[in-house]
Amino acid sequence: MRISVIGCGYLGAVHAACMAKLGHEVVGVDVDAEKVALLASGRAPFYEPGLPELLAETMATGRLTFGTDVAAVAGARVHFVCVGTPQKRGENAADLRYVDAAVDALLPHLAPGDVVVGKSTVPVGTAEAVAARVAAVQPEAVVVWNPEFLREGFAVQDTLHPDRIVYGLPPGAAGETAGALLDEVYATPLADGTPQVVTDYATAQLVKVAANSFLATKISFINAMAELCEATGADVTQLADAIGHDARIGRRFLNAGLGFGGGCLPKDIRAFMARAGELGVDQALSFLREVDSINMRRRVRMVDLAREVCDGSIVGRKVAVLGAAFKPDSDDVRDSPALSVAAQMGLQGAHVVVTDPEAVANAAQRWPDLRYAATAEEAAAGADVVLLATEWQEYRDLDPVAFGRVVAGRRIVDGRNVLDPARWREAGWVYRALGRP
Repeated sequence: MRISVIGCGYLGAVHAACMAKLGHEVVGVDVDAEKVALLASGRAPFYEPGLPELLAETMATGRLTFGTDVAAVAGARVHFVCVGTPQKRGENAADLRYVDAAVDALLPHLAPGDVVVGKSTVPVGTAEAVAARVAAVQPEAVVVWNPEFLREGFAVQDTLHPDRIVYGLPPGAAGETAGALLDEVYATPLADGTPQVVTDYATAQLVKVAANSFLATKISFINAMAELCEATGADVTQLADAIGHDARIGRRFLNAGLGFGGGCLPKDIRAFMARAGELGVDQALSFLREVDSINMRRRVRMVDLAREVCDGSIVGRKVAVLGAAFKPDSDDVRDSPALSVAAQMGLQGAHVVVTDPEAVANAAQRWPDLRYAATAEEAAAGADVVLLATEWQEYRDLDPVAFGRVVAGRRIVDGRNVLDPARWREAGWVYRALGRP
């Protein structure tokens, strides 16, 4: 099938390459000429494991092309809208300007029977508005909402082997026909037994934000428990292990630490709250305000722990921050807890050096006032305290004895609770972590 993908950022580039891998003929379109040039040369404009190899493989087949001219979408039967929906400046609500622009650009090129598939995370009600705009120009085209559930670092796997596929369809024969066409697009994962949920527009739009809100709530719950553990001398990691054995709760996403960041969870829960307020049901999501608040408090507490191990002051101290990306296996620094902590310490008089295996270039663009280093050893040279802020495997694997030879003071604050406290203390380090004695 011939498919178009409008918007070739993180979601769109991965989706385009994966659809080509599934055998479709795919054209990706984006207004960013530099990004398109990189993709057209087979290079990913961001770090995502497995994507460069997939781009090379699919472009070699001739089934995948990228360009800036939206007219190239003509002839495609299915058009995926994969643009970003960032948080509005100064507000909690989602900024839909890129969705609106993508739809406006697509409208002149729609043919009867075409299916427009929204994959962007949007406030409930957006699909209905898009459908009305499409119907006004091409009444025989159909809008479907098909939310994405990608995890950065696993996006290729999550697209080729999703844990569920959700369609939000309009009622009647047009919706049935559009759903059947999407079944052809996703024939391979459906044949592999991927669960499928076919529902209405409103439910499909709520699925993604509800899922992200639940995950954010689970993370903030264990971080709230970490606050209690710090006040009582309990160990939040052992607490999480104990309650995680309950099948109703589970152990995943019960890792206390610096909390969540990135381009999805923080802005999605805020947009969810804003939309609930517009619908007059803001009380239903009032708990998300505390979820957000707990998450932000962990960053402040990380700075406090660093100050405590430095005898009450970080002024003039050299601080090494291991990690800049919001999570490992990514170069995404949007709303990164690691960089938030680094910036706070810099403002409070510390000499901060940040390192990351993949995200230094992106971090330097957003936080040019911080200093950066290529390796953990370079960042920690002469440091008074080390902060583990992103749990990259290479930081988890550090040898505390060898690493101790490069620092000025053996003090480490484990912001992700991934190091072995006994091993580091035996090597002469003062070890502190969020939620642990």
